[in-house]
Amino acid sequence: MKIELYFNASQTDELQFRDRVVVVIDVLRSNTTIATALSNGAKEVIPVTSVESAVKIGNNLFGDVTLLGGERNGKPIEGFNLGNSPFEYSETIVKGKSIIFHSSNGSQAVVKGRRGKKVVLAAFVNISRVVDFLKTSGGPVTFLCAGSLNDGFSIEDALCGGMVISRIIEKKIDVELSDASLTALTLYKSLGKNILKALRASENGRFLIGLGFENDVKFCAGMDTVPVLPVLEGNILRRYDDSTKPGKGSANSDAPDKADTANG
Repeated sequence: MKIELYFNASQTDELQFRDRVVVVIDVLRSNTTIATALSNGAKEVIPVTSVESAVKIGNNLFGDVTLLGGERNGKPIEGFNLGNSPFEYSETIVKGKSIIFHSSNGSQAVVKGRRGKKVVLAAFVNISRVVDFLKTSGGPVTFLCAGSLNDGFSIEDALCGGMVISRIIEKKIDVELSDASLTALTLYKSLGKNILKALRASENGRFLIGLGFENDVKFCAGMDTVPVLPVLEGNILRRYDDSTKPGKGSANSDAPDKADTANG
């Protein structure tokens, strides 16, 4: 399996993904939130690259079954129904709803990778589902980290990519790694023993904690707490179901199901 990795989606051209399986990574917090929304019964999530696009699409859909969600610079967007905290996306709020979602980095990366032959979303909370999917995906694989707006690199996304690569290697699958993929694997071997510590120390983690979202950072560090794999179908993210069937409510008892924990 040939594996390449980009530390920031802005470094790429979407046309280069045509024949590749694309794994989009945004640990803090978009992918964690999207997986949680789908776990708690959201019908679909529509990623967009701008607030204006979100509002335009929202105006064209039925208001009672559509929610606007996401963030700008870490904070909820004025006029949106939801922010980017997984704790906001409870079953009571999102079940059966279409969510139009914009975030500073994550939704941009999903749209950038949309021309891949298969596109899935990865975070620590669903990491085993990602590994199981890749075992039979047929490769080659591109890991597309959402990164950060400041310097293009986010350590938590690189760690997540490195963990997936490590687990693939553990399953005796032959891999051919690019330099960036090897760097992510090396980083994981160095810092992967305490993911929560690494997330708290990261630039994005410190930023979110400063905004009052420490509970979000803790939740995003959980391993397989939301075993749902978001997959892109056209321009829409839906829940990929093989062994886990839809219609059973929350996929895991540890998934957040209350909207009051993170935001006080």
